[in-house]
Amino acid sequence: MLYLMIHIKRRQIMNNTIKLSTVLVSLLLSTAALNAASVGEPGRAEGKANPLKNVYFGEQHMHTQNSFDAFTIGVTQTWEQAYRFGRGEEVTLNTNGVKMKRRTPYDFVAITDHAEYYGVLKDLVNEKNPLSKTPIAQQLMKARTDASAAKAAVTTLILSMGNRDPIKEYVTPELRVKYWNKFIATADKFNDPGKFTALYAFEWTSNWKSVNMHRNVFFRDKPPLAPFSAFDSAQPEDLWTYLENQRTVGVDTFAIPHNGNLSDGWMYSPYKYLKGGKIDKEYARRQNLNEPLTEIHQTKGNSEAHPWLSPNDEFAAFEVFPNLINTGTPSAIKYGFIRQALVDGMTIETKLGYNPYKMGIVAGADCHSGYQNNEEFDFHGSHGKTDDTPEKRLNPAPAAVGTSNALVSSAGTTAVWATENTRAGIFDAMQSKETYGTTGTLIRLRFFGGWDYPSDLVKDKEFVKKAYADGVPMGQDLPKKPSNGKASKAPTFAIWAMKDPESGNLDRIQIVKGWANPSTGFPMEKVYDVAWSDNRKPDAKTGKLPPVGNTVDTKKATYTNDIGDTQLSVVWTDPDFDPKMKAVYYARVLEIPTPRWSTYDSARNNLPLSKDVPSSIQERAYSSAIWYTPEAMKTAQK
Repeated sequence: MLYLMIHIKRRQIMNNTIKLSTVLVSLLLSTAALNAASVGEPGRAEGKANPLKNVYFGEQHMHTQNSFDAFTIGVTQTWEQAYRFGRGEEVTLNTNGVKMKRRTPYDFVAITDHAEYYGVLKDLVNEKNPLSKTPIAQQLMKARTDASAAKAAVTTLILSMGNRDPIKEYVTPELRVKYWNKFIATADKFNDPGKFTALYAFEWTSNWKSVNMHRNVFFRDKPPLAPFSAFDSAQPEDLWTYLENQRTVGVDTFAIPHNGNLSDGWMYSPYKYLKGGKIDKEYARRQNLNEPLTEIHQTKGNSEAHPWLSPNDEFAAFEVFPNLINTGTPSAIKYGFIRQALVDGMTIETKLGYNPYKMGIVAGADCHSGYQNNEEFDFHGSHGKTDDTPEKRLNPAPAAVGTSNALVSSAGTTAVWATENTRAGIFDAMQSKETYGTTGTLIRLRFFGGWDYPSDLVKDKEFVKKAYADGVPMGQDLPKKPSNGKASKAPTFAIWAMKDPESGNLDRIQIVKGWANPSTGFPMEKVYDVAWSDNRKPDAKTGKLPPVGNTVDTKKATYTNDIGDTQLSVVWTDPDFDPKMKAVYYARVLEIPTPRWSTYDSARNNLPLSKDVPSSIQERAYSSAIWYTPEAMKTAQK
């Protein structure tokens, strides 16, 4: 979300009373009201469900004109246009007139407009609407020709969010329900079970001094009466109460944190946000219950790892977005990245009995332009009028996002292994964590863990069936080691990956292992190359695999698939396994180098290459993890 820097004393934030009328409290938190007002139809299955599951690709994080910040930066793309683009139709971007059509349609789309001022702003400039007479509306209308008026309007709105003191005329219960119901009706119109899924979702936008603690909130097959916003509360615990209340009346729901890289070290911290104090048992239990997934990649950077935290990982310095939004202030690194969180979560679990960061992986756009911009070769900006031309995107000067626009990434993509492409099917797969995130490419990836997988399992015609039967998929705990004498001494993992037909070949598959130092509790990690292309051999001294090569022609923004493989697979056993220590494993799949979106912009428009970013990147996919816990520790935690 685009933010001006808000200088608000923390004490004011912590002590500020949540300003809700009795009506609004009843509206959002009364389970009886929620049950009575739930609307929308459950997804209907079409055809036979596949028990071995299909992979479905989609968007779980994007914004339209109904997000207040998107509207203030010139976006008028609608919910309808976002769905049409997602399912493969041509749309025209209102900000620059570019006609766009996805090369590969998505299977599902979740539009996550901000709950704060949800849907209101676009109607403020309608002179027939009574709200057009309000001061902010007058500023927005002047903003069409007066930049200072636009800045004044945005500043007022942002400050109202930071202070949790909304402009009351814009957040009445009636307006909130009105616009939410319009969204539900639109989602229901485009939802086509078995073919295209339009998920119910919104974004809860907790923000203090530009610290990103946002969550996207999802619903299975029944929507709530209305979204819960940061005006109601900026505390994650209160969002969880909202989610828990929904479930008591049959509204299945969960939340997904995003942009840990821009949370200033709060997203995966061992301390409670705003309240202070260490995470306790109840906090860990509730986070584990309500937040099964986290977002690893989007337009505002990558949150897997950081080169300062992972100095031995040659691929950790990928799409690093350094600053808090619109501040120019660097975001704290510690507790802001998922790899460290996976290990820290196990340490917290040992102490408290619950792992607050036992999260699966997704990725998304967070685009504020009304379309899903994951295709590197067809990127036309992600933040409305602030980056709607190649010249703006490649300008090295700091932009509205707080740094050079060139540092903005193309969108990530979420992949789910589900029995069917319906609301229930996609939601259930996400909740079970059988998901993975990519940097936009549509790599196919399977990742299983067990104890007695045969070395040739991935070549078996019944590979998937046997992998499920004798182990677990990504997102799960390793089962108890069998006592039949056939099991390996260490866990064994079966991994299969296939390239995106519209992208580069595959370079390698890696397994990232994490554990805590038994003496200090400090997070430890090791990255293993487990399968690779082109018959390369690791260096005899360092063990490092030589680079796959690079065919990118930066002047033409082209590449060839003369290197790499179309598929890679392997059965791998941990050579450093310690049965007494907890461990977490996930797969990372890298493509060969291909042009970055900024290189396409440069080549097509005869503009200099950006000096802020590399000309080529290695797109990648990240599986959800598989966890190992010694049986003795499981008993102790119970």
